[in-house]
Amino acid sequence: MKLMPTVFCLLLVVLALGGARVEARGTPSADQGSKNQWSSMFVFGDGFVDNGNLPKTDTWRQWSYPYGSYLNSRGSATPVPTGRLSNYWIQSDFIARILGLSEAPPSYRLTPHLSCDPSGMTFAFGGAGVYEVPDKKVPTLATQVNAFTRLLNTGVISKQQLQSSVALVSISGSDYMTGANVDNAFLSSFDDIDSYIGNVTTEIAKNVGKQQRLGVRKVLVNNMHPIGCTPLRTSANNYTTCDLLANYAATVHNNNIEHLMGNKNNAHILDLYTAFTDIVNHAPGEGSEQSNNFKRKLTPCCEASTELGYCGQVSPSGKRLYNLCKNPDKNFYLDETYPTTAGWEAVTEALEEPLREFLDRDYVP
Repeated sequence: MKLMPTVFCLLLVVLALGGARVEARGTPSADQGSKNQWSSMFVFGDGFVDNGNLPKTDTWRQWSYPYGSYLNSRGSATPVPTGRLSNYWIQSDFIARILGLSEAPPSYRLTPHLSCDPSGMTFAFGGAGVYEVPDKKVPTLATQVNAFTRLLNTGVISKQQLQSSVALVSISGSDYMTGANVDNAFLSSFDDIDSYIGNVTTEIAKNVGKQQRLGVRKVLVNNMHPIGCTPLRTSANNYTTCDLLANYAATVHNNNIEHLMGNKNNAHILDLYTAFTDIVNHAPGEGSEQSNNFKRKLTPCCEASTELGYCGQVSPSGKRLYNLCKNPDKNFYLDETYPTTAGWEAVTEALEEPLREFLDRDYVP
């Protein structure tokens, strides 16, 4: 499908306007995993699944309150950031529980040199995509998979560990920002949106294939959530309606992922688009049961006080430069892009049944 250059540029502008503690109710405990023994998990992608790979600097908001906070082992009420882009758990933590793990495996950056935790490792970085995003300077999906490959080739990750491993891949929209470096995107122009999105999804499928050839038993791949429903895009309409043009781009992405991955053995698409939509953008009288848990579905819990500010920002004197809701469990989104822990819990409940069926199937050599 061809789009006029002006229309495609409009799409890029729309997409450029933004990025991508409690035990879960209804989420299985760590001893209720799949009938197969999945003891290791390897996580790749972006901020939906990054649990501490970005450095602890003022540049990265997930090391500031209210992100990733929890009660420490001494029971102190002092919040402790964990590097997660949520108010506690993120998607990979909930998926890990389904596998029978207690939480997502440790981040690559915080894992001791030349070691790998028995539960696996998280290679994901907030803001990552298949192409470089210069202003973020985080490893691409391919770079993350290459780091995994090096650890495997040097024996840090054993072949035996891979025999009971599951990988999770999350690419949530950074490649569709104008900040993405598309000079190497194999395009001569931006006239064809299908071609560009096709390149993004092909790169995702290629890296999934590489993980499988290396010996990962099962791979879970997120499709694109309805990015037009993030508060970043609903704010223009006072958080009342989703951006149809941005959601259109997500459906093109998802159709390509389905075409590339739908018949691939030992791989499963996690349908975030439907799970999110059934919670935040369904027709009156429809939607999932989880939708009733949220009073504010398109409004962020945490909102910057200024136009150029961000959730978690503080002044030099320590004053908060953002407004925070009283109960994050009633908001699906924590900030302009990322769900709350309650949001991720609701999404995981929607994904759980088909995911368990996939995990329980025998591995196909």
